[in-house]
Amino acid sequence: MRAHALVLPVAAATVLAGCGSPAPAVEPGPSVRPEFPVTVTTCDFATTIPTEPQRIVTLNQGATEVALALGAADRMVGTAYLDDAVAPRFAAAYNAIPVLAPKFPTMEKVLATRPDLVYASYTSAFADKNLGDRAKLAGQGVASLLSPSGCAKKPERASWDLIWEELTAAGRAFGTEDAARALIADQQAQLAEPTLQGAARGSRIFWWDYGAPSGLNVGAGRGTPQLLIEAVGGVNVFAHLPGNWAEVSLENVVGTNPDVIVVADAVGHPAQERIDRARKDPALSQLRAVRENRFVVIPFSETTSGVRLLDGAHRLADGVRALP
Repeated sequence: MRAHALVLPVAAATVLAGCGSPAPAVEPGPSVRPEFPVTVTTCDFATTIPTEPQRIVTLNQGATEVALALGAADRMVGTAYLDDAVAPRFAAAYNAIPVLAPKFPTMEKVLATRPDLVYASYTSAFADKNLGDRAKLAGQGVASLLSPSGCAKKPERASWDLIWEELTAAGRAFGTEDAARALIADQQAQLAEPTLQGAARGSRIFWWDYGAPSGLNVGAGRGTPQLLIEAVGGVNVFAHLPGNWAEVSLENVVGTNPDVIVVADAVGHPAQERIDRARKDPALSQLRAVRENRFVVIPFSETTSGVRLLDGAHRLADGVRALP
């Protein structure tokens, strides 16, 4: 499922503080108060929200940070499932929200908060072992929202349009459409900056993720790593592989001899473990990128679809520029 890039009048200077240059100012436009009820469709499921939600529960870090970015913090009654630290610009607001569980809470735990809207990043949140499906929640009088990039039927490839589709849907659901339009316009402006687009021009990049049972798990040609590498003008050495991620052999990686190695950092899967492995491995240690310490570390939360993916692009750009 794809969205169209939105270029709309905006009403608030909601600025995304990325890891790189400050965002350009957004010109104010006419403000239109959202009207309820609204029906929002994500992942082929239509949910009707009768009134502006006042008791929002978010599951997964991406959904939580989108809600915070759109100004819904004072209406969030619960959250769960972080991949790593919340972005500093959201930390104060996040710390005032109850954490329902380290990972997915049960339906009973969620319903105890008396939510009127549950918003998740991944379809696994609505698995039977977790909250149960969205129709079951609707039967309890609870609306739901699911990130378009996290549908059971995966999109053909990651795209900025999917992120903006999510921001648009969340803005409609929360009654914060002006903030969503401002954030989308700001992200579009940042992506168009020549300093971002040319930061890694021509650099051959190996994106090393965790999780491969035997070989190495790499960013392939259709996922968010490819999107970030493209945003800074780099070349993904495994762009020819289908899907979002792929498992490759050690020999495949050595054969690419990349200029830069990007390593995702997550709770339980620290980037330093893979960096240490590369330095000790007889084959990987011979790569120029390893010998010259040409690693860029990016928090996992900045490599997944959501409001912080643009932070990942800035961090990648800044990291490549700082390499020896």
